[in-house]
Amino acid sequence: MGRLASALYSIAVAVWVGGMLAIGFIAAPVLFAQLADRTMAGNLAGEMFTITAWMGFACGAYLALYVLFAKGWRAIQSGVFWIVLLMLVLTAAGHFGVQPVLAQLKADALPRQVMESALHDRFAAWHGVSSGLYLLQCLLGVALVILQDRGRRR
Repeated sequence: MGRLASALYSIAVAVWVGGMLAIGFIAAPVLFAQLADRTMAGNLAGEMFTITAWMGFACGAYLALYVLFAKGWRAIQSGVFWIVLLMLVLTAAGHFGVQPVLAQLKADALPRQVMESALHDRFAAWHGVSSGLYLLQCLLGVALVILQDRGRRR
């Protein structure tokens, strides 16, 4: 494949995985450490995770298509292809599955904050599911960084 396509492949890996790690392990913890209003910290972190998910959809789609075009049907034998696909599935599960549940729990708790309501335990459990999915996605992202050159080879 062309140099531009190959460069965009590397950029997509860097943006997706770097973004996930920066938001999940730097920005969100800093928000909760520095802001006295935990609700505000949570809302800001949630917005950053939403942007990260949409970036992930774009980068993941490009990476999957790149590997498919580079390898043809042999892509299904590529570990990189399956890592990207699994990361996309986890992104979709978190963004379209778990996040709406968390948003509904927040809405159901009104006028109280969800962490001060009877829904605290359910919210904490679903937040744990979300965190677990995100951690797994980050670990797969690290594997993608390590193995990314295999996605380029024919």
